[in-house]
Amino acid sequence: MSKFNKKKDAALPAVNTASLPDIVFMLLFFFMTVTVMKDSTLKVENTLPNASEIKKLEKKDRVIYIYVGKPTREYEKVYGKESKIQLNDKFASASEVGDYILAERAKKPQELQNVLTTALKVDKNANMGIISDIKLELRKVNALKVNYTTFEGDAFRNLQ
Repeated sequence: MSKFNKKKDAALPAVNTASLPDIVFMLLFFFMTVTVMKDSTLKVENTLPNASEIKKLEKKDRVIYIYVGKPTREYEKVYGKESKIQLNDKFASASEVGDYILAERAKKPQELQNVLTTALKVDKNANMGIISDIKLELRKVNALKVNYTTFEGDAFRNLQ
């Protein structure tokens, strides 16, 4: 009969790193598909008003954003202190809103073109005149689904 001998150098084997590149690439592809890049830089001050009856938009790919507010400090010298309209990364007048909506609508797939919503992100200190001009232009291009973006909260805090 033979005896069982214990090994004197019973060290742990080295970690197998053969699958490490696969794991790194899986993580890389995961973050590439999940990450959403900002599509525009905000050039206007945009302190959103509070509202109590709000509903969250579920599908962000069906939304076209229009920003309204005073230009930020770096653009204040060029554009003044009056409320301005920002479409994507440029300032625009109210008459350009219709063309912008039509161009953005054309970029979307055919099945989404009839269900697009226009979201107005308006600073709470902006004049209502510029909003009514935008809404008039939206009516001209038959963009009748309009959403006002707000924060959830007490609406009376807007009066302060």
